[in-house]
Amino acid sequence: MTGDVIWTTPGQGSADSLPLGNGDIAANVWTEANGDIGIYLAKNDAWDHLGRLIKIGRLRLRLNPALPVGTQFEQKLSLADASVLISTPAATVRLWIDAHWPRLVIELTRTQPCMVTASLDPWRTAPRAIPKEEAHAACGLEGGPVPLVALPDQVISSEPNAVVWYQRNETSVWGLSLDQQGLGALKAQSSDPLLHRTFGGFLAGAGWAKAGDTTLRAAAGVTPLTLTVAVHAAQTATVAQWLEQIRAAATAAAAPAPADLWRDHQHWWKDFWARSYIRPASRAPDWDQAATITQQAEWQRYLVACCGRGLYPVKFNGGLFTADWGLKDENFDADYRRWGGGYWFQNTRLMYWALLANGDYELMRPLFRMYRDMLPLAEHRTQTWFGHGGAFFPETLYFWGTHLPSNFGWDRTGKGPHEIENRYIRWYWTSGLELVALMLETHAHTGDTALLEHELLPIARAVLRFCAEHYANDASGKLRFAPAQALETWWEAENPMPEIAALHYLLPQLLALPGNSLQPADVAAWRALAARLPPLPIGVRGGRPKLLAAEKHEAVPSNSENSELYAVFPFKLYGLGRPDLEVAQWTFTKRLFPDTGGWRQDAVHAALLGLTEAAAFYVNKNANDKGNIAARFRGFFGPNYDWVPDFDHGSVTQLALQTMLVQSVGEKILLFPAWPAERWDVAFRLHLPRQTVVEGELKDGRLLRLAVTPEERRRDVVVLLEADAAAGKS
Repeated sequence: MTGDVIWTTPGQGSADSLPLGNGDIAANVWTEANGDIGIYLAKNDAWDHLGRLIKIGRLRLRLNPALPVGTQFEQKLSLADASVLISTPAATVRLWIDAHWPRLVIELTRTQPCMVTASLDPWRTAPRAIPKEEAHAACGLEGGPVPLVALPDQVISSEPNAVVWYQRNETSVWGLSLDQQGLGALKAQSSDPLLHRTFGGFLAGAGWAKAGDTTLRAAAGVTPLTLTVAVHAAQTATVAQWLEQIRAAATAAAAPAPADLWRDHQHWWKDFWARSYIRPASRAPDWDQAATITQQAEWQRYLVACCGRGLYPVKFNGGLFTADWGLKDENFDADYRRWGGGYWFQNTRLMYWALLANGDYELMRPLFRMYRDMLPLAEHRTQTWFGHGGAFFPETLYFWGTHLPSNFGWDRTGKGPHEIENRYIRWYWTSGLELVALMLETHAHTGDTALLEHELLPIARAVLRFCAEHYANDASGKLRFAPAQALETWWEAENPMPEIAALHYLLPQLLALPGNSLQPADVAAWRALAARLPPLPIGVRGGRPKLLAAEKHEAVPSNSENSELYAVFPFKLYGLGRPDLEVAQWTFTKRLFPDTGGWRQDAVHAALLGLTEAAAFYVNKNANDKGNIAARFRGFFGPNYDWVPDFDHGSVTQLALQTMLVQSVGEKILLFPAWPAERWDVAFRLHLPRQTVVEGELKDGRLLRLAVTPEERRRDVVVLLEADAAAGKS
């Protein structure tokens, strides 16, 4: 594949690592100048007592004589089967994380006799106070009463044939967050998701013997060796229970024949890669820019797949691939990430929008499940704080649904429970509305009735009820959104674009859902809410109509988001094939903050508006931005605003690329709506609503091949290429 990576020199440490993963567990794998192989292991639900998502542990594989790293050394990441292969004249080591079992597999083939040791390489050996300059790793707890202490790993010395270690949470910040925010009554109705959570690894293999509590050794020889690391996280009453569970998991994973496990693993990834692809190719010399775009699209999709099949959504700020990046002023260990363990919806959502065209619907489930699970807390909070029904979701929150305590504010003197100290998010409640939009789009793709009944409708009912009951009417009988804000940029806003555009976009779609799925109360409530909607905020700039961030807002912005363009994406009221395209294009031209990189969405907005050159420029700039990569592997973008890897940066690039190729507008499928056909050829396979798949090849400005499944959807395709339109192919 284009995204395969081959290095012929070793690295120095984990900043020179390559990524592996199966969606629930992941690894950074690197080699060092002395021939050692280093491995960081991570798991999707390894939450510590502070609510941080931290590493499972670090391993070290060492050969004696050392693995030679001279002229015949090669280290390869193979995307086709999600493996790393390290090849030398003395030995070959293949590492992969089983697509179907929670374990890392290390296969060693020795061509020359050598001794091998595999060790837990702990750096968390004693309790360590997290200093002030590193406290961002526990973002949300700074300045409060909770001691910020990173805890050590515990090694079980009694296991006879394996190295076993774990961390266990004997304390938790869950109850504190509920009490602080006036939600303590919920503690009796729910359970602490952090307390007694235990996570760690079980390192074992045939032909290996214990050589100390943290080391296994294999005798010198040339026979092949296999080593596995089972990884497990669970809330258990005792450590003994957890040990019994991880031992059973390791035994079950080892029961099938190794060849069968490898074959099944390969099949999963083969099916994954066949599901969708975008492969731009330049029509003229372009200094490998198109090739890099293809690489970055594959890398981004791979990284999300490596992190996105666990119990929780992908962390935007590093995912499962944090490492010792050695950045100036942030030279901390691999448990560190900016913005800590919380979820920022603005940053998290982008990778999930990009999953739709890929057809990677199973990766959507953790995001939807997390918000559905926190809905009871959100409804209780609304009733407790405001005395009415419905639910809102804070922009920044823990996975159980509370605000981060420092954002809520430690000093509550003279403040009501709804008075949020952090003004960036005080009234920032757009996330629930956008979540409903994302669920609606997913349902349009899949027709999944379970999603509709158990997640989409319960959340939509609660979020829209909040809007209906929280905001009063103005003199004309329309909703007046105030106090409010427009994202993080405008803190004092009235009738902000994101909220109003969201309701104009969502209500017709919700009312058009299958009648047997809606309750009469749904229809009545949503029609009543639609009748109260104010118009979108629109003004005049340069003598022409322009979308506004809000009907009113303060003069000086506090961030740099183009809130007015939320009416283009994620709430698609404007764009190609929709009314008043020129108004939205003019708004884009006159936007206050033109830029790209990280979470900035100019590339996506440009593509939806048919602004081909702008979209192509930003996609190319994002994919080829080599100056913003702290890691040796160029798929690990960042830190940008987030951390390394920055999942926002690659998600925007991927989503924009998809949108340049295909857009759905009503029943129509717009093909090449913003594609620079005179510059780039492309082969592609993408997924659309109504369980539709579009596959084709564009070369030299002409559509050579087009397949649409189901076939009856072919009549809905509009090919936006001048050459094909002239040939009657539209």
